[in-house]
Amino acid sequence: MTIRILVDSTCDVPPDVAERMGIIVVPVYINVGDNSYLDGVDLTRQEFYENLPGYDTFPTTAAPAPAAFTAAYQALVDEGATEIVSLHIATKLSNTLNAARLGAEDVEGARVTMWDTQQLALGSGLQAIVAAEAAADGRSMPEILALLEEKREKIRIFAMLDTLEFLRRSGRVSWTEFGLGTLLRVKPIVQVYEGEVSMIEKVRTSRRAIPRLVELVESYGPLDRIALQYAGSVDAAERLRQEAKDLFPPDEEITIMELTPAIGSHAGPGVVGLGFIAK
Repeated sequence: MTIRILVDSTCDVPPDVAERMGIIVVPVYINVGDNSYLDGVDLTRQEFYENLPGYDTFPTTAAPAPAAFTAAYQALVDEGATEIVSLHIATKLSNTLNAARLGAEDVEGARVTMWDTQQLALGSGLQAIVAAEAAADGRSMPEILALLEEKREKIRIFAMLDTLEFLRRSGRVSWTEFGLGTLLRVKPIVQVYEGEVSMIEKVRTSRRAIPRLVELVESYGPLDRIALQYAGSVDAAERLRQEAKDLFPPDEEITIMELTPAIGSHAGPGVVGLGFIAK
């Protein structure tokens, strides 16, 4: 029995980790005007965030076609996979898992099990890494799914948005809800948990918001795993890394990942956050 792990690119598994652990990544589409790009293939994340403020039309995203998933699954079968765990962004936020399920219907030679991570970005990526490690250790499919069930309810992301402007453009928040002056001044802190993205605090400056992020994460300690995510602003990521340095295991390399454009198009450049699994 050979179990392999597949994700869509919104799950933000670091490329070096995906390569080392044999995790297959199926890219989602980033649409800008009349142009459509494969995330991480036709458009780098750095290019996307550099250009995001100046796009004439607001970027949108689309799930991969079911045929793309079929091809990826079948390639894993050709490599010897007998079972596949397919992990995806929360179904409350995207229909990507649905496309994957349709793609799995045409696969021959392996059973494909769908997993709703109820998360996004590294909140999903951490689950994929856990599953890949368990598969490498020889765990059975029921054991891997039980482990994912246990970890999923302990995963949260806390993030600071630099502005609400991009959420407003995407239709996810209105001017009237917050008021124009408030919208321009605050640094919102959001939480991602069980498929829901909720605003939990509005802080006046990033100087205050970043320490507050760390406090929120600390309140869920001790931690099993933790990773840092950012969009566009390396400086903000470094400030958060320094502020949160005591949360990271001293003998492990810190996982830092630039946020997928599929999420960053709504969150905007300048967002920084921490994803973690509590013990």
